[in-house]
Amino acid sequence: KSRYEAEAAFFANLKLSDFNIIDTLGVGGFGRVELVQLKSEESKTFAMKILKKRHIVDTRQQEHIRSEKQIMQGAHSDFIVRLYRTFKDSKYLYMLMEVCLGGELWTILRDRGSFEDSTTRFYTACVVEAFAYLHSKGIIYRDLKPENLILDHRGYTKLVDFGFAKKIGFGKKTWTFCGTPEYVAPEIILNKGHDISADYWSLGILMYELLTGSPPFSGPDPMKTYNIILRGIDMIEFPKKIAKNAANLIKKLCRDNPSERLGNLKNGVKDIQKHKWFEGFNWEGLRKGTLTPPIIPSVASPTDTSNFDSFPEDNDEPPPDDNSGWDIDF
Repeated sequence: KSRYEAEAAFFANLKLSDFNIIDTLGVGGFGRVELVQLKSEESKTFAMKILKKRHIVDTRQQEHIRSEKQIMQGAHSDFIVRLYRTFKDSKYLYMLMEVCLGGELWTILRDRGSFEDSTTRFYTACVVEAFAYLHSKGIIYRDLKPENLILDHRGYTKLVDFGFAKKIGFGKKTWTFCGTPEYVAPEIILNKGHDISADYWSLGILMYELLTGSPPFSGPDPMKTYNIILRGIDMIEFPKKIAKNAANLIKKLCRDNPSERLGNLKNGVKDIQKHKWFEGFNWEGLRKGTLTPPIIPSVASPTDTSNFDSFPEDNDEPPPDDNSGWDIDF
């Protein structure tokens, strides 16, 4: 607790002008993520997510962004990227976050094609820890995919991008349709209401994608993908490279009925941790950070962006001002 209070005090005194932009780590619809450096202490670098306020208003994402800030600022887990503080001006919101220079899991998966059983186990376990933390606080994540898992310099993965995360409390459901088509649970497609069990569905999809290089349910367009999802996991032919225990866990996570899904039964996440596929896995070492990761990225310095794709310079016109005041808390 005191560690986070001291940290909050340190960041509270900073201004935007205290940072230099070093390089771009990512580009998205709402803006960019830049690697920034503290001018007064050059070994301290961060990821700064810069969002166009007007674009957020035009696409009516204010509530999602507010929720993202609230959830991330309160999330103190080693398996979730930290949000230290936010800034704003008339055009942009700025989210100052922990930087993870190992790159996106998606990039590594793309370069390697697929991961072996033990590699997949490590990354899946990192997500299980992140989910256990969020779910214990009544928060659903709803956007699991390799693009939203980032490696720190040690090679541990953390969840990033909380735009779809929502605090729903316990024993409650929500009805917002969101997520990435290939990862969406059937109850979301059918608009039946969903809860944390939708995250466990997506965990099964992630395992399958890490082990094979592509998700199990995939069509030429979202509607066709949804139809394939609704046929169920038993209609999917599992390739030989998915070991028996892994296939068993995937099928238990991807049950059509949320109340039958592993992770959503009376023992909760323990059922996943005790599954045969995780037999002998060192959960304690993972939590303490003493377990050696399967892939150790090469990160030469706090400003080394070599594990990220290159992005062109931002030559866009600055967006119009937004002074509507929805971002009062930023």
